Amino acid sequence: MRDVLIVGAGPTGLALGVDLARRGVDALIVERAQGLFPGSRGKGIQPRTQEVFDDLGALDAIRAAGGPYPARMIWKDGERLGEQPMFEPVEADEGAPYTQPLMVAQWRTQEVLYARLVEVGGGVDFGREVTGLEQDAEGVSVRFADGAAVRARYVVAADGGRSAVRRAVGVGMAGETVDPSPFLVADVRVKGLDREYWHAFPGADGTGVALCPLAGTDVFQLAGKLAEGTELDLSLDGVRGLVAAYTHLDAEDVTELHWASEFRPRTGLADRFRAGRVFLAGDAAHVHSPAGGQGLNTSVQDAYNLGWKLGAVLRDGAPQALLDTYEEERRPNAAAMLGLSTSVHRGEVQRGKATVQLGLGYPESSLSEETRAVPSAVRAGDRAPDGTVDGVRLFDAFRGPHWTLLGAPAPVAGLHTLPAAPQSYGPGVFLVRPDGYVGWAGDTTAGLDAYLARVGRR
Repeated sequence: MRDVLIVGAGPTGLALGVDLARRGVDALIVERAQGLFPGSRGKGIQPRTQEVFDDLGALDAIRAAGGPYPARMIWKDGERLGEQPMFEPVEADEGAPYTQPLMVAQWRTQEVLYARLVEVGGGVDFGREVTGLEQDAEGVSVRFADGAAVRARYVVAADGGRSAVRRAVGVGMAGETVDPSPFLVADVRVKGLDREYWHAFPGADGTGVALCPLAGTDVFQLAGKLAEGTELDLSLDGVRGLVAAYTHLDAEDVTELHWASEFRPRTGLADRFRAGRVFLAGDAAHVHSPAGGQGLNTSVQDAYNLGWKLGAVLRDGAPQALLDTYEEERRPNAAAMLGLSTSVHRGEVQRGKATVQLGLGYPESSLSEETRAVPSAVRAGDRAPDGTVDGVRLFDAFRGPHWTLLGAPAPVAGLHTLPAAPQSYGPGVFLVRPDGYVGWAGDTTAGLDAYLARVGRR
């Protein structure tokens, strides 16, 4: 019997696979397709996700695979009207070394995560389509289209917005249409445009197209919003016609079409993120407008939250109740992300501080225990900022599948301990979870053992 079966080899499933593999959990990813996703759809890697990839050992490769976002250049009637910044600036400081999103085509992100997965001993079985499952008190039996079956203690549905696993366990998803207009996204090679800008060609009726040079590649991502009722043609000729209609380029300037897809922006939030031994993560749990680059990043955060909890239960003897906190913590965050993405889509919120995800946390979680008489700037439930203690960078100290204790007068068995916290944290003792959030904070270590017992560390 496998420990964990992950259904879906997108960013969610791959990130979870990496996290579980480094914890010594026997996890297998199965993917219906014959290979990794070929398109650029989710191309924004927010600063908080960069911190996650740093911890997972993938950030250097992610940075090499992409680059910064260019400014947007607005065009009208073949003339440049001027440029606009894509994001409100967010200044870096010691606590937040990454503040600007990276542009990395989704297919490249998945290649990096897949390579890291193999490096830490994990793997993917491609061409395995899930057709059904049954679960009992001991595990889950998953059936595949080829007649084979796999037994696992837990299953994670990371198989997208039309999740077969979500349907199999009978979990509903409520939502609404964000925009009734048809949208198209495609990866194309184009002549006649520089790669310095994200070129936008707005129409007079709210429609339009944009051509964004994908960092680290020689292609552009084409994004188009068309009038309601328009029938989209995803062929090379169809894409050429669209570019010719909205830009000063000729149809033949689109020389290649690598991938294309259509969608209508909508929101959806699963009624539950857990059904027995089955967990929902990523688009299987929440779907959204792509505006603001929140979806892929929120999905990776799902994986990061669930990974250490599954590892704690399966390898460290933590109580099963710890797994209930996955839905408790992630569903409210996903709901907030849906509202934010919709607001960005409608132009009500600017990309920048609101979208970098550095302010997300779990202050209301049952795992967040604040015991200080006078809490300081960093509280239980907050993201643990970077900093330096005795010449040690905190993000270096946090890296790995362990808990970290800051400010303890003496080492504590089973925890990576530093003698102090940075001044920016304020006074106290801080226990940082494996996913980089403060779980417990106290004036002294009194009460720490009780918390550690609750999360399976004692």
